[in-house]
Amino acid sequence: MFKALRYIGWPLLTGVLIALLIILRFPEWVGLPSQDVNLQQAPRTATVLAGPVSYAGAVAAAAPAVANLYTTKQVNKAAHPLFEDPQFRRFFGDNMPRQRRWESSLGSAVIMSPEGYLLTNNHVTAGAEQIVVALKDGRETLARVIGSDPETDLAVLKIDLKSLPAITIGSSDGIHIGDVALAIGNPFGVGQTVTMGIISATGRNQLGLNTYEDFIQTDAAINPGNSGGALVDANGNLTGINTAIFSKSGGSQGIGFAIPTKLALEVMKSIIEHGQVIRGWLGIEVQPMTPDLAESFGLKDKPGIVVSGVFREGPAQKAGLQQGDVIVAINGEAAADGRKSMNQVARAHPGERIGIDIVRNGKPLKLTAEVGLRPPPAPVANPDEN
Repeated sequence: MFKALRYIGWPLLTGVLIALLIILRFPEWVGLPSQDVNLQQAPRTATVLAGPVSYAGAVAAAAPAVANLYTTKQVNKAAHPLFEDPQFRRFFGDNMPRQRRWESSLGSAVIMSPEGYLLTNNHVTAGAEQIVVALKDGRETLARVIGSDPETDLAVLKIDLKSLPAITIGSSDGIHIGDVALAIGNPFGVGQTVTMGIISATGRNQLGLNTYEDFIQTDAAINPGNSGGALVDANGNLTGINTAIFSKSGGSQGIGFAIPTKLALEVMKSIIEHGQVIRGWLGIEVQPMTPDLAESFGLKDKPGIVVSGVFREGPAQKAGLQQGDVIVAINGEAAADGRKSMNQVARAHPGERIGIDIVRNGKPLKLTAEVGLRPPPAPVANPDEN
């Protein structure tokens, strides 16, 4: 027996070791989970892929069409801070001594056409007594406001100069996250400046900046004074109008927003043709459908928006829409997002009739409403002005 084990012991031990090695290397052969990590390797290429070493061509094409704006407005201030004290105002009311002074601000604008139409932000020109446009070639002139749209924060200006360098319009629908973006403007009044980054996101909304939001987000440095300037692609084509930054310090923190050219052009054309932006209006306020609301309405896992308010004598009230109704579709399009649905209504022409599918008290109903003209937003009171 001992001799038999001596002859077969080594082969047996060798076989066991080989079996263990095979199990460790190929555990899936015996039904055990594999320990390998499958990594996706990039293919080997004969040439190294590289971007351009310079964007000078894009800047040379776009920069002449970006102008600096200098706006001034007259404001009324109390002659002394003591006069703002509530106790003084209690006795003297609003008949307090006040002094008038001029405030100046800086911004940017984009020359959109050789005829002299410029796009900028509404907040740059709002309340301005005088708007000076300074071109890159050294020319300066006064601009007049053709119209503005506070709900998208856009304004259209007109200047009367010859041989104006208009920018080339790009497609904001064709941009992708990761594309190179160049921001051109007049930050802090230092003069025309170009910064570079990428497109960080598209379709940003619910930021609380404007009524109608569809922002391009970029990490190209945007600072105060860049407002109204151009966001261009790597070829120098306009893709957006720079409008806002997200910042706790007031300076660039890598999160800037631009209005896409598609929206900006729609607003500009409407202002030039009608003096204002023509938008459809139903006269309702809506809120999103929460899981609790969906359960209470019996609409679990179904899209919809809740009517939280109805304007008296508005198109929606005339059509029979009531507070508490759940809109599930407008003109056949599912109403899953309140902002998108209201934008859909805004794109409709006043006088157009649209179908509204609702659920009221658990029962489906179909209504037809005649779209009205959206009234202008109420002006925001300025404490510095009478």
